[in-house]
Amino acid sequence: MNSTPPPPVRIAIFRSKEIRKILHKNEWWFSIIDVIGALIDNERARKYWNDLKRKLTEEGYSEVSDKIGQLKLPASDGKSYLTDCASTETLFRIIQSIPSRKAEPFKRWLAKVGYERVQEIEDPELATKRTRALYKAKGYPDGWIEKRMRGIAVREQLTGEWQKRDVKEGIEYAILTAEISKATFGITPAEYKTKKKLKRENLRDHMNDLELIFTMLGEAATTEITQKKDARGFGQNRDTARKGGKIAGDARKKLELESGKPVISKENYLDLPRKEELPELP
Repeated sequence: MNSTPPPPVRIAIFRSKEIRKILHKNEWWFSIIDVIGALIDNERARKYWNDLKRKLTEEGYSEVSDKIGQLKLPASDGKSYLTDCASTETLFRIIQSIPSRKAEPFKRWLAKVGYERVQEIEDPELATKRTRALYKAKGYPDGWIEKRMRGIAVREQLTGEWQKRDVKEGIEYAILTAEISKATFGITPAEYKTKKKLKRENLRDHMNDLELIFTMLGEAATTEITQKKDARGFGQNRDTARKGGKIAGDARKKLELESGKPVISKENYLDLPRKEELPELP
């Protein structure tokens, strides 16, 4: 059985534009739609890419299409979908075909991202440092950053267990996450995002300290129960997800009873200042 954890999907930042990327063949592959959207300031990036891909093929550059991979990336609805992605080398060829004043700065940014990936292979701790740097640049307090970083580690441990136990990445991960959330907070992640008036933003980046803590508790408890029961397949892991979330949910209710205040908050961090250039989120 393959025990390798699923490849991480990250968000990189180019001049306040979010670019999804995923580790594939030991290098970063980027969402082509996101890249085009960052270059042309066009809400119709998907149509632009479809037209460009057809144009490149007609002009004889069929190798570009051959080097494009459809990889699963999370979308604004919280689910993951197959998305056209390309390596740095292939993106350079695509970018050359896009008339944009942002092309050259983007090429330099892309080369820097590729170089940073080489550094991270040699020293994985650099990825963690860059994540902290991004949150710091966005204006998050130090205490919140430490909780968020711990939450990332707890989440990766849980998804690593799911991957080893034959849970399918994508829709099944999303369902199990929703089960933990419902048992912990009484609402799904999608409902939570609506409550906080979020759209494509990462829900956890807009949780306060207590929300992060109970999210971690639900996922850490799920990991422990999953290992103890040696849960296999989607059905058994759905059961452990509910049990792990219930442990966090019971703790949340007790705190709310004693404090007289709800843990779930409508507040978000959308008003944090964003700089024109931010460190990249690995």
